[in-house]
Amino acid sequence: MQKTWQAVKPLTIGNKTYQTISFEQVETQFDTNRLPYCIKILLENLLRHESAEFVQTSDIETLAKWDTQAQTETEIAFVPSRVILQDFTGVPAIVDLAAMRNAMQNLKGDPQKINPFNPVELVIDHSIMVDYFAQPNAFEKNTQVEVERNKERYQFLKWGQENFDNFKVVPPGRGIVHQVNLEYLARCVFSKETDEQLWAYPDTLVGTDSHTTMINGLGILGWGVGGIEAEAAMLGQPVSMLLPKVVGFELTGELNAGVTATDLVLAVTEKLRKHGVVGKFVEFYGSGLKHLSTADRATIANMAPEYGATCGIFPMDAEAINYLKLTGRKQAQIDLVETYAKQLGIWHDDNTQPASYHETLSLDLTKVVPSIAGPTRPQDRIALTQAADEFKHWLDQRIAITEQPQGADFAAEGGDELDAAQPQQAESGVSVTYNNQTFELSAGDIVIAAITSCTNTSNPSVLIAAGLIARKAKALGISQKPWVKTSFAPGSQVVTEYLTNAGLMDDLDALGFNLVGYGCTTCIGNSGPLPDEISDAIRIGKLPVCSILSGNRNFEGRIHPDTAANYLASPPLVVAYAIAGNMKIDITKEPIAKDKQGKDVYLKDLWPSEQEIQAISQQYVTNEIFSSKYADVFKGNSSWNELDVSSQKTYDWPESSYIKQPPFFTDMGSQPKPLEDINNARCLVKVGDSITTDHISPAGAIAPHSPAGQYLTELGISHKDFNSYGSRRGNHEIMMRGTFANVRLKNQLAPGTEGSHTCYFPDDEITSIYDAAMRYQANQTPSIVIAGKEYGTGSSRDWAAKGPALLGVKAVLAESYERIHRSNLIGMGILPLQFKAGESADSHQLNGSEVFSIPAISAGQKSVEVSVKDAQGKQKTITMMIRIDTGNEFKYYQNGGILPFVIRRLLSSTES
Repeated sequence: MQKTWQAVKPLTIGNKTYQTISFEQVETQFDTNRLPYCIKILLENLLRHESAEFVQTSDIETLAKWDTQAQTETEIAFVPSRVILQDFTGVPAIVDLAAMRNAMQNLKGDPQKINPFNPVELVIDHSIMVDYFAQPNAFEKNTQVEVERNKERYQFLKWGQENFDNFKVVPPGRGIVHQVNLEYLARCVFSKETDEQLWAYPDTLVGTDSHTTMINGLGILGWGVGGIEAEAAMLGQPVSMLLPKVVGFELTGELNAGVTATDLVLAVTEKLRKHGVVGKFVEFYGSGLKHLSTADRATIANMAPEYGATCGIFPMDAEAINYLKLTGRKQAQIDLVETYAKQLGIWHDDNTQPASYHETLSLDLTKVVPSIAGPTRPQDRIALTQAADEFKHWLDQRIAITEQPQGADFAAEGGDELDAAQPQQAESGVSVTYNNQTFELSAGDIVIAAITSCTNTSNPSVLIAAGLIARKAKALGISQKPWVKTSFAPGSQVVTEYLTNAGLMDDLDALGFNLVGYGCTTCIGNSGPLPDEISDAIRIGKLPVCSILSGNRNFEGRIHPDTAANYLASPPLVVAYAIAGNMKIDITKEPIAKDKQGKDVYLKDLWPSEQEIQAISQQYVTNEIFSSKYADVFKGNSSWNELDVSSQKTYDWPESSYIKQPPFFTDMGSQPKPLEDINNARCLVKVGDSITTDHISPAGAIAPHSPAGQYLTELGISHKDFNSYGSRRGNHEIMMRGTFANVRLKNQLAPGTEGSHTCYFPDDEITSIYDAAMRYQANQTPSIVIAGKEYGTGSSRDWAAKGPALLGVKAVLAESYERIHRSNLIGMGILPLQFKAGESADSHQLNGSEVFSIPAISAGQKSVEVSVKDAQGKQKTITMMIRIDTGNEFKYYQNGGILPFVIRRLLSSTES
């Protein structure tokens, strides 16, 4: 396409001259000062790619005009500067790239075309589990087990690092992907030589983890996408998206003493979820920004998936520059960032003009109070003063449940029985002898207390506060309750360095919060087993027990199969609750322990002052720590460095239960087949609202009697070596058997059950979802899924789309979708259909036993008539919206998915 905006402008810094995009020509027609910060980033992206076939002049004009009153369906293309992966979602992405090389070879194309075009960085952080805890060598033991369990996966990733261009791996034991990204990988401004010219442009990215948005706290535009979409971005394909609505969120005032960034983010999450921001950008602004550190901002940005937004971005300003200095970035890069941001017009200070937003919200920071969230959703904030009463109310409701689920054969994760996953009835205690102590375990007891996850472990203020509570408790002779499994899994080695230098690691160790690893651990369900004595007591007494963690998600069945209620809290509150030991205690009013003299100790006696926290932060959180800890970030330990890998450019797929060549490209031709009708489909799964990707594709333990467990047993693998679904995402045989296998899944086709159960039609036989799917496929019967609102909320889990595709699911009929999952369904060739406003499966009286037929769709088609025939032969049609929102998405669907589309495109370029 001919360039029309003449947007290039040189920028000289020192002895280097960069080519940059300027808004000067655009500003002759449009007022770019009205544009939100994030939209300026998108505008620069479009202008820089103006000559590409996927950018239209009208797209630039529509974006620059920024009419917030217009109802626009404008599709724009976004080309991220880089892609970031974590190992759970990154392994299948690299598996697919390796398989795509095989497919190119089979189609007589050049397999070397399958290669990342832009930088791709993978951080191994999702595999470590908390097998050992509350002991000095827990980290070393857990790391040893991690490498033993995941050797085959790590060998494969190391092969990828050595054989794909533009692909780097941060080995295990270095940190959590989002914190490593924030502290080290983030550029803020990219510089790259293209056509013998040095260019500077904004650092933007997509990642295969929904919490990629944490980088928004540093003024970098990025968000989570499915692994499928990320793979396409790696291969040079633009991310296709509708022009987003932007919600402006004004922050005013300053947090009161004793209120943490965690409390703030829970308030923000609650407010934005109630407002409704799914699929929208959220941009924070206002006088309150100057009182929030980059770590505070990153905490808020991290939780964008929890409040439902595509991103939650903060502008580039002096605080971002301060953070770059703190974290050891080179001065030349810092100068480039500040000078470039000011020239482009994306710098924020007191003189910045107000932007124009589609919607606005505000929050006075002085109104934020200490809080937790739970027991099953991060948006369900509870003021700390109400936490005990709210838990007791939840417990009363839980105990009142009299109906017990049936059929434990397929669903249990982490044990042979389903008892711990069932609604509990008993509140009486069970006597336990564990670790040379005898005590009574009762309802509401906290059995897991974990300082973990990317959300809070990037923030020195809350981690230092946790250490200070531990210090004061230790001085008083107070410890955690004996039934609490305590763990500490920070986001980077920087954290343990400054805590150790301040003497706070010794204090945390004294309360059982020993370092267990650098990774996500409990937050993603890698909490590891509870001690047998504790787990047995929970199941014997059917006790509704709890976990508390400084994480970002607490969905049903995610944290541990034995915990019925799971609460999110700041790290200092995690320590306090580990001392209290039970959620029924009002820790704002009641004593949480007795000191060595037998005197009652209250939370206020342990809580540190802001002055104490800041004094330690200023002394020990230093530039030198960041520089030293990241000097060799891509180097691994001896176990990693000694891994033997193949040198072949095309992977040879050795025998492995972790890595297996996927069947996505089997019998694939050079041209796509015409789209066909979906005739006489059966419903495989029918579910209600808020079904998460955890429900669809669990990441936790694999139960022995589940289809996946039976498959591993048949391979001769013992239960202790099953590892988790998340760690085995490189093996499609396991992942398709684990699809819809979460212990908390309630499939309405099999009422009275939880887990992987369905009804096989027309025989009306209750069986596992996997077995039913295989029978449907053997009979050449397509299948569908029926769902309620917010289908696919949660993690950007590509197997939540890949698994159903391999089970034969051709379409999903839902009331609404979470953004990433809808995109992933299309990326695997599954048709997402949506009920019209006010309509649902219930309003159409669908019970799932019907036969469904859907005619083939065409490009640009907005709705389709779904034919439904019930068991009595009565037939009707339902008009449903087609949620293929862009032209690019239709191309992906037409090709059977995004990866076949990319292969055919690259094959065509090879031939030409």
